[in-house]
Amino acid sequence: MGLSGLCLVHCLATAVLLGLLASAGGMLGSPLIHEVGLSIAMVLGSIALGRGVLEHGFLLPSAVGSLGLGIMAGALTMPHGGNEPIFTVLGVMILALGHRLNRIAND
Repeated sequence: MGLSGLCLVHCLATAVLLGLLASAGGMLGSPLIHEVGLSIAMVLGSIALGRGVLEHGFLLPSAVGSLGLGIMAGALTMPHGGNEPIFTVLGVMILALGHRLNRIAND
């Protein structure tokens, strides 16, 4: 009886979890999520990189980070799918490099 109860819980939990993941997957793939995410990244990235320039005076980290943000913004102009994810990931990696250079310059 206990095993049957566990089976019931497993089946119901699996159905609910898969339903939630399918709903979240559709929402997370929405272009609006990308636009809002990029807007937040641009604001926070600009603040962090600009603050770094003011603290240590080196422009290279800010320039590299800005290039990454620009590539991410350019990816939004591409059709969803195709090469868009490649450019988005490339932009994120370059932005991360800019943040890393900023941190190194502060040390």
